[in-house]
Amino acid sequence: MAKILRLILGDQLNELHSWFDEKNEDIIYLMVEMRQETDYVVHHIQKVLAFFLSMRAFAKKLREKGHQVHYITINDPSNPQDLEKIILDCIKTYQIEKFEYQLPDEYRLDEQLKTICSKLSIQSETVDSEHFLTERGFLADFFKGKKSYLMESFYREMRKKFNILMDGKEPVQGKWNFDQENRSALKDKRLLRKPKTHPKNVSELYEVIQKAQIKTIGKVDPENFLWPTTREECLEVLDYFCENLLVHFGDYQDALTTWDPYLFHSRLSFAMNSKMLSPLEVVERVEKYWESHQNEISISQVEGFIRQIIGWREYMRGVYWAKMPDYAQLNFFGHVRKLPDWFWTGKTKMKCLSSSIGQSLDLAYAHHIQRLMVTGNFALLAGIHPNEVDQWYLGIYIDAIEWVEITNTRGMSQFADGGIVGTKPYVSSANYIKKQGNYCDHCAYSHKEKVGEKACPFNSLYWHFYDRNRDKLEKNPRIGMAYRTWDKMKNKQEILDQAEAYLDKINEL
Repeated sequence: MAKILRLILGDQLNELHSWFDEKNEDIIYLMVEMRQETDYVVHHIQKVLAFFLSMRAFAKKLREKGHQVHYITINDPSNPQDLEKIILDCIKTYQIEKFEYQLPDEYRLDEQLKTICSKLSIQSETVDSEHFLTERGFLADFFKGKKSYLMESFYREMRKKFNILMDGKEPVQGKWNFDQENRSALKDKRLLRKPKTHPKNVSELYEVIQKAQIKTIGKVDPENFLWPTTREECLEVLDYFCENLLVHFGDYQDALTTWDPYLFHSRLSFAMNSKMLSPLEVVERVEKYWESHQNEISISQVEGFIRQIIGWREYMRGVYWAKMPDYAQLNFFGHVRKLPDWFWTGKTKMKCLSSSIGQSLDLAYAHHIQRLMVTGNFALLAGIHPNEVDQWYLGIYIDAIEWVEITNTRGMSQFADGGIVGTKPYVSSANYIKKQGNYCDHCAYSHKEKVGEKACPFNSLYWHFYDRNRDKLEKNPRIGMAYRTWDKMKNKQEILDQAEAYLDKINEL
């Protein structure tokens, strides 16, 4: 048999991939820790640690199963930090006759590997990562000829195709979507449960990263790193979610509170985005658990969770491959402002933002409503350039990989795609944030006031956003009410002046 070199990227840690069904001494698996991956954006220190730890654990598991692994660490003196050179060196060292790789999920890596393979003197081949429910081009074909991609119709197709929460041809309990029941504010902290963690001392790897002078953001306790970094640990987190958190997930998935950073969220996004767990096994495990606990867990809890995975997650990946690379340049509103300095420190008088950003810096984590309706909402109202927002989200969150980050950020959060992903911009005044939890309690600003020293910036910025973008938004059928309300307001200029004053001193808010 010809000797084969197979590249495994840092987010392709799928133990169940068919590549690993058989041991073969003529197959070498290549895994590399590289500066191109740590440096293309400034990442959270916990994100760098989590990927390196998971990659090393994965390589160890492959070796234990009898596979041949060539692993190059970030601090290896022989690491040239050049993927093409590394591949060529391995081909020469092992006398490789064929190079194979799993299709990457990031456009830049896809292009890079195509270029590398075009220069090789040996045969090369790609295979699927065997992770997603759909192939790259499925969503583009599904919505062929449509200007916008309605997630709900895609989600229903996924439910039917994979027989998830289905009763024959109809949805279980007669409804496709229970989103209206998933918007409660948490008022009883006694419901909260501690998250499932896997404490480990990572001081040695932390020192390696520091000595390599990899620039990072955020905090970590190297003696108490809590994220799961093996498939076994990820499965424990999944089981813990089913047994302890699923019962309240749907009710409080949109809640905002200072009481707890995790609430009832599963914390499985890193496990899935690194491919240690597959979306289908997560969904099937949750559905199976619910089926045997229907007396305790309502359908709205499980449907809300499953929709996020086979709906939004799969959908966003499809949008990415349908619209890249042009998608990364979209800026529908022409926003140009820089991200405020306090996005990197959390030091702002706005409690909702200091809480969400501070938590993100501490934990490399925030749930979807913190990302969408707090940090993302402010960035959109303030007119921050989508590139600035993209880089921040891509760097700060442990689960952020471009295929899922950019479609959520530039699309859903910033409406920079002009409506491909969302039917309207996700913006709100302080009223929404107040309604969803306790972020407005004891804040330096008043959520009730639109103008004046104590007025919450969200209020005037909200109307400023609609006023300056009237030509782009007024005909949107989902926004008409906002303009009718605005037109009846008597102190419009005062509100606009208030917003301008806040934008002028944005770093002092």
